[in-house]
Amino acid sequence: MTEARYDAVADFYVAAFDAIDDPASRALLSLLGPPAGRRVADVACGHGRVTRELARRGAVGCGIDISAVLIGKAIAAERGVPLGIRYVHADIAAAVPPGLGAGTFDAVTCDFGLSDIDDLDGAIATVQAMLKPGGCFVFCILHPCFAGAAEVSAAWPEDGRYYDEGRWHADARLSPLRRQVGANHRMLSTYLNALRGHELRLDEFSEPAPDPRWSRNRPGADRGPVYLAARYIKA
Repeated sequence: MTEARYDAVADFYVAAFDAIDDPASRALLSLLGPPAGRRVADVACGHGRVTRELARRGAVGCGIDISAVLIGKAIAAERGVPLGIRYVHADIAAAVPPGLGAGTFDAVTCDFGLSDIDDLDGAIATVQAMLKPGGCFVFCILHPCFAGAAEVSAAWPEDGRYYDEGRWHADARLSPLRRQVGANHRMLSTYLNALRGHELRLDEFSEPAPDPRWSRNRPGADRGPVYLAARYIKA
């Protein structure tokens, strides 16, 4: 069950991913622009890492995730430090979650979540339905073309190719997280065509370089693109 995959690693997510200091997340926030006063939904929000940052910057925010355990941790963080965030346990690929309203959001964000979502087409359809006309969808992912390096997992299996799409699990020595929950590898063209197919127009595209320290500790891993961030606009 999809939900259970992420329930099982909730404690790891909280312990390992809390700061907003990686190049891809910084690119996402830059592409979004000032969120103050805007109604923003954070899709695949997990324990609320990005959702809280959006709220701290003045967004009227909500977070949505398929994992009840991760949403529970996000709600606990909100109770500890109230920022006015509403969290919803829902499958974004199924429909606009009850109570959120179609066509009511100025922006939707998704930080490293699209490759975790099995039904990409369903998720993008829901995102498009949630946005106001002229609203934006901003996301970042591990670049589908990332070829990895010694002791660094690529965007696709070690014994596979870029052209082989599908769900896969990484070797534990390369990625303990991806060994447990896996990921969906899709070609860049698959993402672009899915977004275009739901009347979302590419507005800006970014391929941020990894931090120098990350590169020094992973020789060869920065030979090609590592991250991707983009902003799409609803017509």
